[in-house]
Amino acid sequence: MKRLEEMSLEELWALFPIVLKEHSSNYVKWYEEEKQRLTDLFADFEIQRISHIGSTSVEGLIAKPIVDILLEFPEGYDVEGAATLLQNAGWISMIKDKERQRLDLNKGYTPEGFAEKVYHLHVRALGDWDELYFRDYLREYPEVARRYEELKLSLKKTYEHDRDAYTDAKSTFVQTYSQKARQAFGPRYLLK
Repeated sequence: MKRLEEMSLEELWALFPIVLKEHSSNYVKWYEEEKQRLTDLFADFEIQRISHIGSTSVEGLIAKPIVDILLEFPEGYDVEGAATLLQNAGWISMIKDKERQRLDLNKGYTPEGFAEKVYHLHVRALGDWDELYFRDYLREYPEVARRYEELKLSLKKTYEHDRDAYTDAKSTFVQTYSQKARQAFGPRYLLK
């Protein structure tokens, strides 16, 4: 059996298709469990904020059963040190961009397919991130969340085995409502 890092993008997309499920109350519990693990793992780092983002953070919203977490450290944090700690704790690195102080990792992807609990971790310097605003807007405006859900369901039919195209096809909607959220809520995540 091939290891994940030996698989082509097409093989990975076949093994890990776009799956959309009804919202589960487990998502909050899984987030809290992983938040505690991250807090313990980074006891010697100055964590600024840990947030549950993405569709699993919006109650009632159909979602890929993947818990997205945004972990923020102070500007200039030790990107290499953070990456090493996470990889040693079982996270798989997808993106490491030292210049922009960004890490993207996942957990729960196995050579047999998805594990029961699947996570995406976005590590960044503390900031005013669109993901926080978009989440808040969907929570505040259920009719927009329903439209987002309808969009995702329609895109799944076309892009079930092309995660990048699926994500790209949602981007205009996400950007539009992230900007509306910024207008509606003001600079709630700006650095003080």
